[in-house]
Amino acid sequence: MESEIIGWELFLWIAIDQTLDQLGGVDIAAAAAILPGQPFLPTRGKFAGATRGTSIASVVSRKILQQRMPFALPTLTGASLRTLRLTFTRSLGAFVGRLVPGVGWTVLAYDVFQIINQSITKYNALAKKEDRLW
Repeated sequence: MESEIIGWELFLWIAIDQTLDQLGGVDIAAAAAILPGQPFLPTRGKFAGATRGTSIASVVSRKILQQRMPFALPTLTGASLRTLRLTFTRSLGAFVGRLVPGVGWTVLAYDVFQIINQSITKYNALAKKEDRLW
């Protein structure tokens, strides 16, 4: 029992160390992409079933990129994973505005994977054979 507690304490400290190594400027950029992509701003009106509000990223990208595409681009909309749905738009600005938070979430998901993977690898290199993970 005691070696199991020591093993998990070792893994915890390795995970903390790997987290500190992994997080950096890219993660600040990821958070900066996620937050402006949230639908915090009120809107005049929308169709029934549409996500309430709009995001800063959407407003800014629509002003900068006023190009209409000859074909519809797929985008994900929704205020949460539960309300996430696929929609299409011909507005390049709307496409980019809806893409920004997705890029941020992808970077953060990659970081979580790397932290877990590196923590397990480092722990297994240090732990006794019978205490190794996977």
